[in-house]
Amino acid sequence: MDDRVIQFVGAGPGAADLLTVRAARMLGDADTVLYPGTYLNADVLANVSPDAELIDTEHLDLDAIVARLIDAHRAGRRVVRLVSGDPSVYSAVSEQTRRLDAAGVPWSVTPGVPAYAAAAARVGRELTVPLIAQSVVLTRTQQRSTAMPETESLKAFAATRSTLVLHLAITRIRDLMAELAADYGPDCPVVVVYRASQPQERVLQGTIADIADTVEAADLRRAAVIMVGRALAGKPDPDAGESHLYDAARDRSQ
Repeated sequence: MDDRVIQFVGAGPGAADLLTVRAARMLGDADTVLYPGTYLNADVLANVSPDAELIDTEHLDLDAIVARLIDAHRAGRRVVRLVSGDPSVYSAVSEQTRRLDAAGVPWSVTPGVPAYAAAAARVGRELTVPLIAQSVVLTRTQQRSTAMPETESLKAFAATRSTLVLHLAITRIRDLMAELAADYGPDCPVVVVYRASQPQERVLQGTIADIADTVEAADLRRAAVIMVGRALAGKPDPDAGESHLYDAARDRSQ
């Protein structure tokens, strides 16, 4: 690990054995590790040296987190900032690195397994099925969170009938399903995975018409991924095609 660079590292969906080899090595080399206690399974920290400083960021605001990063870096410590899932999605890495740039502190990013990938794997579904859905929309909704851009309404995404992956949205599932029903239909498959890959994992399956009842009965309020789309059907869709990539008639000379 480069001692001069703060490392933002994807912790994956939660299971310790879904850390990348690089991430595990970085944790073992780190002197200071900041981690999101709300979303992280404690086993992930088993790779950390017993001599390392551990800082749970659950109750720290953005400025306090960045201050701890800068202080540790300037003290000559090797610093890892763990983020849940993959840093490229809903990780607040952009806000933190913007502040580090302003302070003249270098940083680097190591990817991790995203939560939606772990959720899809848990139910054995490919999110892109030929002739059914060839696009995946990763989005969230607005409630007590950052405003959504006007061009990124759920209605606009629903019109594509792509596979939708909704983060940070579980408490609004009834309203969301009502909004999606017109485009996807009430019988469209929905899969909800709570804490994918962790010991507390729960998998709920249903349709747009009934999944809200199931989720509310389970009292899920955070750390869940909602996936919507025909690609999630448990049985083969009669309209599904096959990938041109493996077509016997394909010209493989090019």
